[in-house]
Amino acid sequence: MSFSVHPAFLLQAVAEEAVEAAPDMADLASSAVDSSTLLSLLLESGPVGRFVMLLLIVMSVLSWAVAFSKYSTLKNAVRQNLTFLKAFRRVGKLADMNAAGEQYRPASMVTVFDYGYEEVARQVNAYGRIVNPDSIERALALASSEETSRLQRSLGLLATIASSAPFIGLFGTVWGVLEAFRGLGQAGGATLRAVAPGIAEALIATAFGLFAAIPALIFFNIFSGQVREVRTRMNDFGLEFFNLAERDYGEGDGARNAQQRSIR
Repeated sequence: MSFSVHPAFLLQAVAEEAVEAAPDMADLASSAVDSSTLLSLLLESGPVGRFVMLLLIVMSVLSWAVAFSKYSTLKNAVRQNLTFLKAFRRVGKLADMNAAGEQYRPASMVTVFDYGYEEVARQVNAYGRIVNPDSIERALALASSEETSRLQRSLGLLATIASSAPFIGLFGTVWGVLEAFRGLGQAGGATLRAVAPGIAEALIATAFGLFAAIPALIFFNIFSGQVREVRTRMNDFGLEFFNLAERDYGEGDGARNAQQRSIR
């Protein structure tokens, strides 16, 4: 005795099973989408993973804040230095430039000029001319060094972030892998659901570490190059200042003219 199944009944049964399974499939898909979002992965990570990621986020924010501030500072320094240098070359007299120097602050070259002019004035007022050129050179070098230190301020923070963020991210990666193995041991089997949270936490820590380190490294290299350029220009200006000082208050005609007056 044989039985045959009508195709219509078979299709009806498959359709009923599909309808019953549809809600479960939808819930599974929705769960997969939710678990793939960055915020969900952060919330599902452990305390150590959250601390690592929060620390890397703070470091990234600090590097960007320093970058914006340093960009503005160096941009103003370069612009003001150029304006001051043009005025210095146009005036051609130390005493006249000293009276007009305040309007060019905060140009770094103004500080160099002030240090050099103070030493020149001290010698001219005491001896009528420059008697110790080396002290003027030291004053100019000191001013250049101090201005360079001021411009380099906060660059150390960028260097620290650039060098330490990858290792902090690596620590989070290692910790995430350990969490993945712990989940695997608790599940008692090699399932994706058991290892996925730990692996996701490890990968996010790596990404956060690179996200914090790479911009900080780029900013540090760019700003360090700009600071070196500003320092070079300050040193060159120091040579121009020294030449002008010797011409106005050194030996020969300049000395005879300087003996007839004092400078302030």
